[in-house]
Amino acid sequence: MTTVREAAHRLEAAGVASPLHDAKELFRHAAERSLDVNELVAARAARVPLQHLLGSAGFRYLDLAVGPGVFVPRPESELLVDAVLNAIRDVDRPRVVDLCSGSGAIGLSVAHEHPEAAVDLVESSDDALPWLRRNADGFGNVRIHHADLDAAPDDADGAADVVVSNPPYVALDERDLVDPEVRDHDPGHALWAGADGLDVIRRVVARAVTLLRPGGALVIEHSDRQGETAPAVVSAAGFTAVTDHLDLTGRPRFVTARRPC
Repeated sequence: MTTVREAAHRLEAAGVASPLHDAKELFRHAAERSLDVNELVAARAARVPLQHLLGSAGFRYLDLAVGPGVFVPRPESELLVDAVLNAIRDVDRPRVVDLCSGSGAIGLSVAHEHPEAAVDLVESSDDALPWLRRNADGFGNVRIHHADLDAAPDDADGAADVVVSNPPYVALDERDLVDPEVRDHDPGHALWAGADGLDVIRRVVARAVTLLRPGGALVIEHSDRQGETAPAVVSAAGFTAVTDHLDLTGRPRFVTARRPC
């Protein structure tokens, strides 16, 4: 293979959604690292995620290390950071808890863009933890908790200004709807969430009840098929101002709410 155009044709034939962009990125990466571009293109044609091949994923102002064992952050999740920043805009030294942190994309972005915030990152996966620690290196305003979301942080009950989460939310019968890059390479613990895809969202909501101070904000991502069911879970837990939000493509993407005062 000699040209970017030839690589793009191969990726397009394999069903890659952005073949020309990916081909350019692979050629650039191969040149910078003295790698075999043919091997990289072949792996991408086999639907290995581009971010795994590059070793990183851009997210807002951060370049996050990613690879096998950790969920690759998506651009649509960047809107959750805006929601968190809006919620803490007028709060003095706010405390934010990011449940199911994964690579740390959301929580670290909040810590980066609001340096006065104290951010707790909670992740239970042994495989995701090294990636989270690597990405959090150098941040002085974050704490990492290798623990189940139901238990950590154990010193924040009633003190959090915001609880945010991008939890697993894919229903078990939706496996065939998921792209190969996600289904075959993102870790199952970050994807599957029971028969209706809401099992972990229910746990996040229940934990947020104890973590949030009165008036504190909840921000949770969900699938574009849960624009009604996810807000219903939040409402049933007693939260107020429950509002669902669209992503940049106009699809239901995340819900915000407030713990009653």
